[in-house]
Amino acid sequence: MRHSLFICKLTALILLLSVSSLRASCQESSYAKIYIEGKPYYVYTVRAGEGLYSIARTFSVSVDELIKSNPGCESGLKAGQTLNVPAKSQSDASVAARSNIQTFSERQSFADDNRKTSFQHIVARGETVYSIANIYDTTVEEIYRLNASAQNGIYVGDTLTIPQRQTQSENDGENFRFHTILPKETLYSVSRYYNMHPEDVIAVNPGLSADTFQAGKTIRIPTDLSTTSRSATGREAVKNIVHRVEKGETLYSIARKYNILQDDILKANPGLSTNLKRNQEINIPVRTNATEVEDPKVAEARANQLLRSNRPSEKLQVIRVGLLLPFLDKTNNGHVRLQEYYEGFLLAILKLKDQGANIELYAFDIGSGSDTRKLNSLLGTMEMQALDLIVGGISDAQIKTISSFASKNNIKYVVPFSQSNREVLNNPMLFQVNPPLSNTYSRASEVFVEMFRDQNIILVNIPSKSDKTDFVNTLQNDLKKAKVSFRTLTLDTSFEDNLPNVMVQTKENIIVPTSGDMASLRMLLDIVKRLPQENGKYTIRLFGYPEWQTYDSKFKTDYHQFGTYFFTPFFVDEDDLETNEFLANFRKWYKRDPINLYPRYGLWGYDTGLYFISALHQYGKNFEPNINRVRASTIQYAFQFERVSNWGGFVNNSLFLVYYGPDQRVIKINKSR
Repeated sequence: MRHSLFICKLTALILLLSVSSLRASCQESSYAKIYIEGKPYYVYTVRAGEGLYSIARTFSVSVDELIKSNPGCESGLKAGQTLNVPAKSQSDASVAARSNIQTFSERQSFADDNRKTSFQHIVARGETVYSIANIYDTTVEEIYRLNASAQNGIYVGDTLTIPQRQTQSENDGENFRFHTILPKETLYSVSRYYNMHPEDVIAVNPGLSADTFQAGKTIRIPTDLSTTSRSATGREAVKNIVHRVEKGETLYSIARKYNILQDDILKANPGLSTNLKRNQEINIPVRTNATEVEDPKVAEARANQLLRSNRPSEKLQVIRVGLLLPFLDKTNNGHVRLQEYYEGFLLAILKLKDQGANIELYAFDIGSGSDTRKLNSLLGTMEMQALDLIVGGISDAQIKTISSFASKNNIKYVVPFSQSNREVLNNPMLFQVNPPLSNTYSRASEVFVEMFRDQNIILVNIPSKSDKTDFVNTLQNDLKKAKVSFRTLTLDTSFEDNLPNVMVQTKENIIVPTSGDMASLRMLLDIVKRLPQENGKYTIRLFGYPEWQTYDSKFKTDYHQFGTYFFTPFFVDEDDLETNEFLANFRKWYKRDPINLYPRYGLWGYDTGLYFISALHQYGKNFEPNINRVRASTIQYAFQFERVSNWGGFVNNSLFLVYYGPDQRVIKINKSR
């Protein structure tokens, strides 16, 4: 039976290949064939929007072969133009057809026709179907429709088919489609495929670099550029014109006006500040209709250099910072927490001024909730447009308003509290301080498997508690993928009798409750303490959650007894010298102790202000390439930023692993990526 089944599958595969070859043959035979010097060519009529790269792929020939057969076509194609395309033999066509049935990068879904309706996304750590749908402005239902198996869960490395959208960016109104990079594709070949310049692709993908231009990664392609009037194989001639700056104009708006990059203006005006003044005259390098034909090899090298170069970053003589928060909103005593955040922020500024930084701080109340009238009025002032950094926004409406303003005025924007906002998906200058839960859980699971894969792992289900379901599911999937065994028990009336049966004496027993609930933890600890401890029969370790740090001293005594770990994106080491220095300064200036909350708002403001103003002080206006090299001794938060995509902003993926040892020491281990 198995042999017959194999024969059937083999026959089906041969038939599939034959049909593919027949289709390729029929497609090519539909074009007129001519002979030039004894060699066969198809006569092909160029369609609107087509480039050399897409036509070469259609006929399985190289771009160089097309250029040799059609001198002058490298300077650009026009709809209705005819090309002579070298005709491949049938055997060559068969090889080409077979080569398309390979890995994700060669799949049929990447064919030119299908690229109009869908593209591929490779799942990364911490991503969910919901987060992926948000990235590409589609819906969970649409992703499930094209990927039925995704309803059973997605895993790192999975390839999902995503519906192609003519997506409009909320920040700048431009239209985009998405392109998944194939093996052996380069920035130059992709730009030729869409008949545009490499600079056009770079402009809408600020995170694109030699490291991030990789097979399987997704990039945005602008669709509002005229593909019939641009040449990706040539360099347009450039001439400088003088522009007089008008009131309210920014570098960004001027670049948009002339359809060029901000970097082009900076290069044409050495020493130009991004803070423009009214009536200031600047040189604008505009493209003319004349085109200078560029050798493909030179163009390829130039495109590669674009991926390796960083934007120039001017040093700031004065760092202007705006702190925009609803300071007067008394809902749930929020104004008290925000006042303390502001006080910590001020202490960071005092420290940086002692180090030589020249800082101007503008702190404003922006109103509460979704009412942004006060905020919009504030953002219309000249002081706001001249800022280098904005920190603030609480509600989604506030964050959206500030994000749009910051993007249009080329201002770095830090979102301090929100764990999930759509603005970070499209604003390349936005930094989200508070890590998303999915990212924290994913990284914590990864750390757990690395540390405890050789130990005896026991998951303890807490009945009627589901607060850590997402983490537990992630952990179980990672353990299974790593082929690490684990045991599962339920915290019920039989738990105390069953626990010794799954414990071992030759390994550490790592107990992980599936909830961070205080009452459940108390019950678990009491049972574990009653286990036989004579002669060190069992070595027990507990592994848990961020809220464990908030429980009272009786819990912490038990943490030390067993050797307890918990993961958290924030933690304050009470014995740390810098912690005590901060507390002393806080008491000195404000005549009181900070509020006992987790996270601590005074330290939250201090860490955020210290880190981002240090980034501006050390690396200048465009500090993004050096964001993880900033030298700043933060206390409560670690900062490890990653772009959410090649076109989006940055999310903090920091993580601490805190260990309460039997020797009464508390050790904070930075496990950020």
